[in-house]
Amino acid sequence: MRKFLADLTPLKESPPFKRLWIGTAVSNAGSQLTVVALSLEVYKITQESSYVGLLSAFSLVPLVITGLFGGSVADVHDRRSVAIFASAGLWISAVVLAVQAWIHLDNVWLLFAMAAVQSAALGFNAPARAAMIPLLVRPELLASANALNMITFGLATMVGPLLGGFLVATLGFEWTYTIDAVTYFVVMWALFRLPAMPPVGEPRKVGVASVLEGFRFLGTRPNVRMTFIVDLIAMITSQPRALLPAIGAVMLGGGESTVGILLAAFALGSFLAGLFSGPLNHVRRQGLAVVVSIMGWGASLAAFGLMVVLAGDGGRAGVTGWLIPAALFCAFAGVADSISAVFRSTILQAATPDEFRGRLQGVFIVVVAGGPRIGDMLAGGATAWLREGWVLLLGGVLCIVATWAVSRMQRGFLLYDARNPTP
Repeated sequence: MRKFLADLTPLKESPPFKRLWIGTAVSNAGSQLTVVALSLEVYKITQESSYVGLLSAFSLVPLVITGLFGGSVADVHDRRSVAIFASAGLWISAVVLAVQAWIHLDNVWLLFAMAAVQSAALGFNAPARAAMIPLLVRPELLASANALNMITFGLATMVGPLLGGFLVATLGFEWTYTIDAVTYFVVMWALFRLPAMPPVGEPRKVGVASVLEGFRFLGTRPNVRMTFIVDLIAMITSQPRALLPAIGAVMLGGGESTVGILLAAFALGSFLAGLFSGPLNHVRRQGLAVVVSIMGWGASLAAFGLMVVLAGDGGRAGVTGWLIPAALFCAFAGVADSISAVFRSTILQAATPDEFRGRLQGVFIVVVAGGPRIGDMLAGGATAWLREGWVLLLGGVLCIVATWAVSRMQRGFLLYDARNPTP
């Protein structure tokens, strides 16, 4: 049984990685609290869901912009320093949110501004943190290190929204934001305890030229490029989030509670994949593993869609028995997505020279943030012609077909060997 559990060797061998992992775990949990609290406070002030949707726009645009330039900054300056300054920005925004809640300012535009500031800071923070990992653990432990990060991410996305809603309901917005602000002392402690990680190679400048240089490098490295392409295929063709409210209200029944169960199932799958990730460190054909995982994601979403199709409009009369298999397939999708993320991150880190890691991690952040939004838009638009279940079913099939077709065109990705990380 032990060999199936997550490999803890990176935590045992590398105290700096252990501190980074602890700080990242605390940061993820705190961020989830704030995301939930912000959405609830915006709705409380405005009583309109459109403003809650606008909150996503204020969050996405700064993240896309700073994600690209943040990666460039991480390649030019000491990554530890970049992460410290970015985390300081996140902490200041958390303090501002706490203060405005304590004085009952009730200004929705200030909330939008703080959401934008947090996303902008995250665009600098995330690439720097991700680019640190290959400097803190042995190359053969990269998959294990990324799997450990998936445990904390899955746990945060599963428990964070529930805890955030509970704290807001019982303690109010004031204490919820204050708790998030206090957790940043742990984050800052972890970062200050890390060694310096200055850039390698020739001195470079931050700017558009540096960002474009990263894209040119990506254009000549087919295996690294494929990690982005197949992830975009998965997120664009079969992104279920925009369809869940209607599925909960009409098909499966249960409304918001069912939506929460389905989202928790995705997160539970991600957490379990990380928890039982021991065998992943022994996988050498990591490109093939990514392709199989993404096809597994598509198959799981197609099966989820089939459950919704079979449920029909039965949810109007209450929760249907189709909820259980639907949630199970959502959990399978979470497992597949997590395994794909582990190997995509590992390939990106191992096959990219250190002087480009920050910039490509910045592109990674943009893809991860932007792909699901495009998928939401397309899935929502497709409901003008198809019912939600059919959108999921056909989207999952399209994900499988497109992923296999692209991988056949780039056979080198299927042959990618972790023992010889060729970009």
